[in-house]
Amino acid sequence: MVEETSAPDYAAYADTNRLKLFSFTIAEKRAEYLWVLRAFDHARANYTVLLHAGTVAQILEKIGGSDPAADLSAAEVTPLLDQLHVWEILERSYDGTRAATLAEYRNRHFVYQFGQAGYQVYRSVEDVLAARLDSASLSRLALADLLADMSELAEANRSSDGDLIFRKLKRLDSTLSDMADRAAHFYLTLGDLVRTTEITPQAFLTHKDALLTHMREFSSDLARYAPKLKEAIEHVESTGVDRMIRLAAASDERVFVPITEREDDWAARWRGLTAWFVSAESGISESERLREGTMSAIAAVLALLRRVTETRRGGVSRESQLRHLAGWFAATPSEDAAHALFQAVFDLGRPRHLSMVHPDADIISHSRSWWEAPPVEIARTLAETGRPPSPGLPSKVARNDGSIRRLREEQLAAQRTRSAAAQSLASNGVYQRELNEQETEVLLSLLNAALTARVPVVGRVKSSTGSENGVKLTLSPSDGSTTIKTARGRMHLDGIEVSVR
Repeated sequence: MVEETSAPDYAAYADTNRLKLFSFTIAEKRAEYLWVLRAFDHARANYTVLLHAGTVAQILEKIGGSDPAADLSAAEVTPLLDQLHVWEILERSYDGTRAATLAEYRNRHFVYQFGQAGYQVYRSVEDVLAARLDSASLSRLALADLLADMSELAEANRSSDGDLIFRKLKRLDSTLSDMADRAAHFYLTLGDLVRTTEITPQAFLTHKDALLTHMREFSSDLARYAPKLKEAIEHVESTGVDRMIRLAAASDERVFVPITEREDDWAARWRGLTAWFVSAESGISESERLREGTMSAIAAVLALLRRVTETRRGGVSRESQLRHLAGWFAATPSEDAAHALFQAVFDLGRPRHLSMVHPDADIISHSRSWWEAPPVEIARTLAETGRPPSPGLPSKVARNDGSIRRLREEQLAAQRTRSAAAQSLASNGVYQRELNEQETEVLLSLLNAALTARVPVVGRVKSSTGSENGVKLTLSPSDGSTTIKTARGRMHLDGIEVSVR
């Protein structure tokens, strides 16, 4: 009977084999390995690919400076090159041109060069070493570039200029990816700042104004440009998306990738690009999610500001209290009086000091007086011995599927109600009737989005828009006034005309 065996996991093997490329970063001589690779990168910049051990040593003498790890001779470089070859970072080949004698030829001099994967690994390590982790920022200036590139992309597609389409799509993809990466890095850094408990008032207050201004400007620009970018995307799609993808793939210079794969790749990139600014049927767009994240970050920074301000405000410090008490002890007339004062202040018959706080600081603040706060349960072991009880096995978390299902149903029902109210606004308008509570809520949300985008730098805004659930509200200048009847009362808008579609 033949025993069945499972097929080898080639993907896992490939992953493990590639992870081996990073072995030099944890090796004992990692600094020396890094300098050797830097020598190859230096030669690569000068259009020299193949290097001998002696050439590597000469380059290190020029670029190494005073670093002792770069002070390597040719004999010391050779085993490093061989090990890098074993890790498949460098490729090795024979070089008989340098042999002056038959014996030297038999020794077979080796030359080395970067492997494709090896060079990528080296660049990634250098990028991490050179990265500034404190330079996180939001890229609001890229929004105007995106809008300009969208307009040029539509014209290029209309004129069937494949090369220009390829360049514009590549630029749009690169700009949007950079904006997304920078936003993710910014919010990660900001989250670390908000969660830290070691922030000093001076360190935070120095940058809080610039930080809040930066986030508010980004949120305002995103709200202003998002409707324009959505219209620009619709304009591009009206010129023919399939033709645009074919022309871009034909001008793509990746010769080792089949044309069908290039078309699929650019089609996926375009879908990802449109998802940023065009809302899907099942949810909101990435730009709307990013703006919501920015507003939440502003709220978190303001909460941190309140925390820092309360810390600075403080009260009577412990140091001042102890100095005042020390003055009392110094002024006691006798030793017995000092003992009496000590007994009155500390009451140390059998002391047992227990520092306990309520588990939820939002319910019972840490700064609340013990006289006003309700009692906190403590373990019997802590009260009797002063030692906290030894932790046991954690209790099993009870999963309430019924509550989860009910909350999800309530959430979906609220979304359906809001969507129906938005469609009712688009169908029936806002005039000559009284809006119900749901329609009023949607109208106020649309007005907030449109008024946020209504931020002129010079001159007068002709119109502004806000969108939600496929419904678009437009504010246009008017000589008269607009009155809308809502469930919460009458709304008057002077000099503005409202249209919903």
